[in-house]
Formats: sequence, structure tokens, C-alpha cells
Amino acid sequence: MPPDITQLIKTLKREKADYIPIVELGIHPKIKERFLSKSILNLKDEVEFWYNAGYDYIKLQPIFNFDPNKIVSEDKPDSTRKWASEGEGLIKSFDDFEKFHFPKVEEINYSNFERIKEYLPEGMGVIGQYGDIFTMTWEMMGFETFSLALFENPTLVKLLNEKIGQLILSMFEYFAQSDVVDVIWYSDDIAYQSSLMISPADLDKYFFPWLKKIGELAKKCNKPFIYHSDGILYSVMDKIIDCGVDALHPIEPKAMDISEVKGRYGKKLCLIGNVDVDLLCRGREDEIRTQVLYNIEKVGFNGGYCVGSGNSIPDYVKYENYIAMIETVKEFNLRRT
Repeated sequence: MPPDITQLIKTLKREKADYIPIVELGIHPKIKERFLSKSILNLKDEVEFWYNAGYDYIKLQPIFNFDPNKIVSEDKPDSTRKWASEGEGLIKSFDDFEKFHFPKVEEINYSNFERIKEYLPEGMGVIGQYGDIFTMTWEMMGFETFSLALFENPTLVKLLNEKIGQLILSMFEYFAQSDVVDVIWYSDDIAYQSSLMISPADLDKYFFPWLKKIGELAKKCNKPFIYHSDGILYSVMDKIIDCGVDALHPIEPKAMDISEVKGRYGKKLCLIGNVDVDLLCRGREDEIRTQVLYNIEKVGFNGGYCVGSGNSIPDYVKYENYIAMIETVKEFNLRRT
């Protein structure tokens, strides 16, 4: 089945599409390279993977080197997994803030967006994605320092959040006006499996204003708006919807029941993901197929659902299980035609 970005857009807008799309926020390079049986060296190779795997889009990010407070995993030299500092970060005081060299808006590189049309097959679209205004705010301070500063030094938190927010918002302004970008995707975790990371009142100060601004950009340019956050989000779901979000990813299965989310919010939100990453890592292929078909039956019967993992596809997922997930969707779609 050839790619058709219009079918994905229909699904994100909760309209009945011709088939159930597959969607991922991220797939580890090793999984992609095994699928293609070759190294991924350039943008053309990336397009080749997303096209041949059956996605209606390629996800692109600006090239932006702003990850100052993460520790690269040491288990593999080329690993893309990183760990954030939960203790002290780089910015603990106003003096630290003043001395820190923040990237400038004009340093953001959009060359992949400018070149992508050379390689896109007919029908395939582009998702412009970035995120982490809230996440980078606490990571740069360290979560412990950040948590104390919410009470003891909110002015510093506000300054840092505003600085990061304006940088990231400029990317979404680019996505909004770009004739290459079909869908906008913002990712920023605000919750654990058991609760929000900080109080709703503090999220109202340091997170939701940015989500709303991005939602307004998406609405103005009539592009679907996907938001990603792990964790349990019931207590702030109405706020997420009010910010203009069209689709929610990934409906983490250990945090929220997808049938309940569909029942409560399915008329306002497309749902994406929910196939448990732990199951993809340790389960059997028949269990993967059962889970995918269950989700399609329970929440995808009338549109508004895209199949995907309950987070992303890391290198430690069983390759055969990833293939079972996407092939089950393709087989289901073929039976419908």
C-alpha cells in the first residue's frame, strides 16, 4: 500500500480514513538498518526506511545542538540513549544563567527540510517535530534543584523556561509556515506512571502556555497537532485538549487504559501508540499481533487511532516483534480493501 499523507491527516483529525496508519515518534538506527540491510548514512536512506516500512511520513527535526546536561549511555559507544541528571544541573543561580551560552535562533539548521523534497516519494509527507521546553528547563537545573527553585527561586525558573521556550517556539513557527511540513509534533514528558511530575499549578506556569502557543500556530496554518507525553494525564487532559492538540501519543499502557481514554476523550483526540514496549521486548510475536488487533478493535473501529509503540522503538526491542506489529496492521488494512 503506497503512502498517503492525506489518510494520516484524516485519522489525526478523527475522520474515517481508508486504512489504519502506523506511527512512531522514534525508531533506533539499528532497527532501521536491520530493516534495510544497510547503514543509514543520509537523508535519502532515512526516507527509504520510512517509505519501505509502511509509514505515510518521515519525521524531521531541525539540527540543533542543545543537550548540555545529559550523560550518554556507556553500554554502547554509538547508543542514542541518554540519561538526565536528577541532582545538580548546569544552572543553579542567576550568575550561572548569565554565563551560560545559549544557542541563538539563527543557529538552528533547517537544511533537511529544504532538501527533503528531492527524496520524498509521491504521497509521502513530513512531520516537523521537536519539544522539551519543560524537560530542558528542569534538566538544565537538575530535577532536585529545579524542584526546590519552584518554591525558593521561581524567577530563575521563569527566566530559564522563557529562554528555552522562545528558542523551541521558533522551530514551530518555521514548521507552521513551511510548505514542506504537513503535521506538527511536540514532545515533552510531564507525568510519571503514577502522577504528574510537578503540580498542575506549576505546569500552568511553565508548560501549558507553550503548548497553547504551538496549538495556536497549528490551528492558524491548519496542520494537525500531535502531542507526546508518557505517564498518566487524566488530571490535565482537558487542558491538553484546550491547547489545540489533535492527537495524543503514546497512551502509555502501564499508566492509562486506552479504552478508557477513547471513551472519555475519543471525540476530541486521536490516539496514537499503546503497544507496550516491554511486550515488544519480551513478548512473543503472536502476543504482539493479538495486542495490535485488540487495540484496532477497541479504539480504531471508527477512525482516530494510529498503531504504534507505547513510547518508541529502542535498539533492545526484539526486531521480529517490531516487524510483527507493523505487518499485523498492513495485513488488517489489506483485508479491509
